[in-house]
Amino acid sequence: MKIVYVVPGLMEEQEQKRREALLREWAFPGTEVDLVCVTEGPASIESMYEEYLSIPAAAKLTYAMQEEGYDAAILGCAGDPGLDAIRELTDKMLVVGPGQTSMIVSAMLGHKFSVITPEETLIPSSHELAFKAGVLEKLASVVAVNIPVLELMTNREESMQKIIAAGKKAVKEDRADALALGCMSMGFLNVAEEIEKAVGVPVVNPSKAALKIAEALVSSGLMHSKTAFATPTKISSGRVKNLDDLYLRK
Repeated sequence: MKIVYVVPGLMEEQEQKRREALLREWAFPGTEVDLVCVTEGPASIESMYEEYLSIPAAAKLTYAMQEEGYDAAILGCAGDPGLDAIRELTDKMLVVGPGQTSMIVSAMLGHKFSVITPEETLIPSSHELAFKAGVLEKLASVVAVNIPVLELMTNREESMQKIIAAGKKAVKEDRADALALGCMSMGFLNVAEEIEKAVGVPVVNPSKAALKIAEALVSSGLMHSKTAFATPTKISSGRVKNLDDLYLRK
């Protein structure tokens, strides 16, 4: 089984290698995992505008990975930017969104769950994502730690303290039975187990959950529905031969 993790924004090569190593450590024996990164896009995704900026390059790169023969792709942002569009473009490769996946897994683990997100500005989009994932009724709350994404890893201890405090608040005040980390940088801190011990409820790491769900679906012979995510008509009809031909140019 071959799985590719697609980073939809710019990232330093050292961090790419660190994340790829973690994914390979988490993977089952026999699963090959590679990480690829777009060559243009936002430095971090902390707004809907940045999400939209990231989509064209991520979609083209993910489509190219299908042609490389991968069995599944993980869209490397917990906001799942462009997930539905990318699923339209892929018909031989499963595409998994970590945000959707971690919310559904969290909803399976209790009656209610909360999402821990980096900043308050991301709270509305987390509610929208829960609605699209079909679990909005089980969403107890979205709690922000107010740490910019790019700063989450600069002071691991401080990030841990704030995440744990937010988690305890969600459990005590919002009666959350499980927590989902709402950011891939949080996931790659690799601290879900430590947070779980501190707050007393299951904590879902979106980075790890997306990988394990991708492995499970591929091994079950399943992929996203092409009825739900139909190939764009211009492509399926053969009127255009590649994604660039979808652009109208003077």
